[in-house]
Amino acid sequence: MKFTPYYIYGASNHELPEKEFYKYYARQSFLMTEMADPVVMVAELMALAARTAPKATGRDSLYIRVITGADLNRLSEEMRLLGDLYGFGYFARDAGNLEKSSACLLVGARGEVVGLDCGACGYPTCREMLKVQKEAITERSQRNQRAQKTLESQGSQKTSEGTTYKPFLGPNCAIKMTDLGIALGSAAKTASLHNVDNRIMYTAGTAALSLGWMEGCTVAYGIPLSASGKNIYFDRQE
Repeated sequence: MKFTPYYIYGASNHELPEKEFYKYYARQSFLMTEMADPVVMVAELMALAARTAPKATGRDSLYIRVITGADLNRLSEEMRLLGDLYGFGYFARDAGNLEKSSACLLVGARGEVVGLDCGACGYPTCREMLKVQKEAITERSQRNQRAQKTLESQGSQKTSEGTTYKPFLGPNCAIKMTDLGIALGSAAKTASLHNVDNRIMYTAGTAALSLGWMEGCTVAYGIPLSASGKNIYFDRQE
């Protein structure tokens, strides 16, 4: 039997032997108790909530990751870069929030299907949707790379390529997207229960995908976390 720690690995439960997991968990529990920032501990509890949230047919297609420290800065830098590419100021605004955060939970959905042929995605069968998705991912990845190169060559300016840059890849299984939404809600609820300020951000998920951090994911969101005298994620300048 094998088991996977939710806050280190992705959705697959076939990456760490059970015996090694318990040894690892005992060491991590000591470190968290004695040293870790309480906000990071809450982020890990949020990851647990997302992992155990209800999922259609019990099939887990989520990739979950907690980032801190230098990774937060790297993510905020990517958000600013994409803001220049899009020409949308709110990317830079959200990046400012990330820079003041103690941790960020990233949750993404892999481009998989449930297999019910329900038609909610707009295609008659799951197989047909996956075929179109594969073609779209290839085409859009190439287009995004061109847009990125255009931005880098022209500096911080909105470009015609930037207007066609699309952060998410699709089409996607509507049921899997529902699973993602439920998991995000469960994670945000957990942060609220522990009085940690948070906000679900499309921009943070976009940047994580752009950095290649969300293995196999077509859609992702981020939930930055902060604990201060005033919630930094609201009453913000646009």
